[in-house]
Amino acid sequence: MQIAEIFKALGEPVRLRLFSLLTTKKELCVCHLTEALSLPQSTISRHLGVLRHAGLVSPRRQGKWMYYRLAEQAPESLSELILQCRQDDQILQQDLKRLAEALDCQSA
Repeated sequence: MQIAEIFKALGEPVRLRLFSLLTTKKELCVCHLTEALSLPQSTISRHLGVLRHAGLVSPRRQGKWMYYRLAEQAPESLSELILQCRQDDQILQQDLKRLAEALDCQSA
């Protein structure tokens, strides 16, 4: 994993937002990520592919659903940095709120 590739992957706002959401849960379905970011599934999948190529996330298929989690080799310090920065970022906070709502609807 090259540091330049990591920062290039996270330099795109949508990918940074996806990575931020994935730091909050052990694993998330693409369907929940599309709801949280209010973007089409194709856009989310394309950006997750870049994050996967950079070694930051790992996929898992369950039936027709794809789930993503942070990759084991992703630097833990990067996740900690995102958690610290997220507190002051309104967009990331809104993403978290929409994710929580999507997950609440699923459990209801």
